[in-house]
Parts: sequence; structure tokens; C-alpha cells
Amino acid sequence: MTGHPSAVLAGTAALMVLILCAGCVSTGIGDTWYDNRSVLVNISNTGNPADVHVQVTIYRITGLTQEPYGVVSAPASLLTGENTVAVPVGLSPGNYKLYVYILKDGDRKTAVIRDITV
Repeated sequence: MTGHPSAVLAGTAALMVLILCAGCVSTGIGDTWYDNRSVLVNISNTGNPADVHVQVTIYRITGLTQEPYGVVSAPASLLTGENTVAVPVGLSPGNYKLYVYILKDGDRKTAVIRDITV
């Protein structure tokens, strides 16, 4: 019986990816805001519970320019479902651009850019 070797190979490769990704972090970043001296980040985790780091790179927007403000991070234990993570930082009133990253074992899993006003 002759088969299509490429179809068998593709099926085997897809199965290997599924096996390797079992337990992978599958996250999405939702709303981001500032309250009580922290950047708050809503994170939706559709995978297994996971320990991650949330890193926020902050730029202050002044006129038509953005100036580096700082980089802050916080560890987080994500449960399956919706999570809110607080990343402590003091921000003065103004406009900011936030680059929010979810890191697992030093690898970036997802990232977004958000604009906020304090």
C-alpha cells in the first residue's frame, strides 16, 4: 500500500507540536490601567496555571515625543482564567506608553502596547 509520505510526516509533526506544547502558557493581555501606585494588567490564561513575570517598559509622552521612564516587573502566578497582576511603580500625572510583556522561563510569551493617562 502506498501512502503519501508528506501527509504522514505532516501529521507526525503536528502531533509532536501538540505533545511539546502540553502545559504551555497560553495568555492574552487585556485592559491595562494605573491605580494605587501600580500598573494593573488583566491577563487571560487559557492554559494550565503558570508562574510568569510581567514586565512593563514605560515611556512618558510629552508633546510628540516619548521619553524613556523605566522598566519594572513583578512575578505572577497565573491561574486558569482571568487574572489581574499589579506591577508597582510610581507615575506622575501625564500620558504614558506601556510595553507589557509576559515572560516564562526568560522567554517572551506575549506582548502588547498600551497607552494610559495618569
